[in-house]
Parts: sequence; structure tokens; C-alpha cells
Amino acid sequence: MRSIAPACIGATDDRTRIIGDHFVHFDPMTTATKRKNAMSKRQDKILKARGGKKPKMADLADRHDLYQRSVQSVDDEVVFIDERFRELRGRDLVLLREDFCGTAQMACAWVNASDTHQAIGVDIDPEVLDWGRSHNIAPMADGARSRIRLIQDDVFTVQSEPVDAVVAMNFSYWLFQKRSKLLAYFKSLRTALADDGLLFLDAYGGYEAHQVIEEERECDGFTYIWDQDQFDPVTHEMHCLIHFEFPDGSKMRNAFTYVWRLWSLPELKDILLEAGFKDVQIWWEGADEEGDGNGEFELVERGEPDAGWIAYLIGVK
Repeated sequence: MRSIAPACIGATDDRTRIIGDHFVHFDPMTTATKRKNAMSKRQDKILKARGGKKPKMADLADRHDLYQRSVQSVDDEVVFIDERFRELRGRDLVLLREDFCGTAQMACAWVNASDTHQAIGVDIDPEVLDWGRSHNIAPMADGARSRIRLIQDDVFTVQSEPVDAVVAMNFSYWLFQKRSKLLAYFKSLRTALADDGLLFLDAYGGYEAHQVIEEERECDGFTYIWDQDQFDPVTHEMHCLIHFEFPDGSKMRNAFTYVWRLWSLPELKDILLEAGFKDVQIWWEGADEEGDGNGEFELVERGEPDAGWIAYLIGVK
């Protein structure tokens, strides 16, 4: 039975990926060292506030760091986007825009993957953008930093040059609960794309997506908890939470909260076509021998009635 909770990442080994014709080296130890230094500073601050009493692990943890290590799998997404764009357009994707970028981890991964890659990150929250600048962009090489730009703005009104691809991942666009609002957003994305641009989205579903349910995943040094706290079968409005628990028993409750509409794949496809996209592809995640998601996606016309599934949508302009 496939889980609807995002898989944990955060390996500590060096990795090399092939992006197009390039061999790209990802070094997670740079992030690990930065995380250790930041935690040490937080510990000193909390010790003073507590009068020397040892703080709990939850007090020391950084929610954005935990999110990046437990929810996002940006290296795999970079490979998927790069390969699909080349297959569909016969050229390299250069300029990518990440909507609802948050800490801009995806945009940074795209820029780091090739000396030719450029990225724009858009988010309305100044706090999370500042975190991304100091933790993700600042450690990048000078040449890479010059190829990424973060914009604090509404994804509806942001102005930028035409981009090769727009990416809205982690179900972020589900905050648009009205069909008219989502249609207007998709129309704005089509306008923002170059003439041969592509839109990349993700979605999840399955009968467990309609339930009030919690799922736990063990990550490196903490437990990630996905909490579907409320679901309305009439409107498909859902309230979801992310919690973190630590080996010392301390907890970070409600680290992230979401009020979404659970959109179905047929609804999304219909709205994208109405917005003017010529075609919409559905890429379905496969399963391993135990029925869990295997991280490999294939183009499909029909899916399986799983308890939980994850898919990518590609809007073709």
C-alpha cells in the first residue's frame, strides 16, 4: 500500500547525477556542516534563555531545515524535469521558475545542476525567502548565486521574463480552492511560459486521501508526521499538519499547517486544458514489491486504485 506522506531524504553520502550531458556532483555535507553550526548557535541562545537548563531537541531544531530533509527530494525532481523537457521539446531547459518556492531549495538545485541553468523563485512570505537566502543561496558558488533570483510577490501578479518551465510542487497550488481561482492561476502560468514552455505540477490521491489519518516516517535524527486532520467530502477542503518528534521525546507540533482542496486528476486536467494548454501528461509513480512508491514515474492514460498515489502533471503550452 503506497504512502501519501512524502518520503524522507537527507542522505549523508556524496552523490553524482547525470543531468543531460553533464555529470553533477551534489555534496550534502556542505548542508550538514551549516546545519550543525546553526544548531550550535541556537543552543547557546536557548541555554541563556533557560538559565543554563539543557534545551530539548525540538527547541534546537529548525523547522525549515526539517522540512527540506523530510519532504523535498529536489535532486530527483531536477532529473525528472530536465529529462521530460528534453524529450518533449528537443532542447535544454535553461530558465526555470519555482512558484511557492519557500526556501528555494528546488530553484537552487536546478541552478547547481549546470553552469547554464537559471532560476527564479517566487513566494509571498518574506521570512521563508530570507531563510532560503541565508541557508541555501549564500553557500552557493559566486557564479551560481548570480543565476538565481528570489522575488517576494503573489504568484498571480509577479512579472518576469518568459520562462522555459514553471514548477509548483508539494501540492502548493491546492490552496486555490475555487475552480475559477485555479483556472485564473493556470492561465497566468501559460502566459508566463515561453512559446514552447512546460508546466510541472504534482498531485496525490487515493482513498486514504479522503480520511482523517496520520502517517509517520523515520528520518535522519527525527520522525516526520503527516497529519490529515480534517476532510470535508462535500467541498474536498482538507486541513493538513506536519509535526516532528525527536529521540529525546520532545515534539514540534504544527510546524506547518495547510488548508487545501483535494483536487482530482480529471479536474486538474480539464482546468489546464480550459486554461489553454494543448496537452496534459500524467506521470504515475510505480510501486516496489511491497506496494510502496518506488520513485520511478511513467507516462500513463490510466492509474491504479491505490490507497495512496503520487503523480506528476505536465502542461504542454
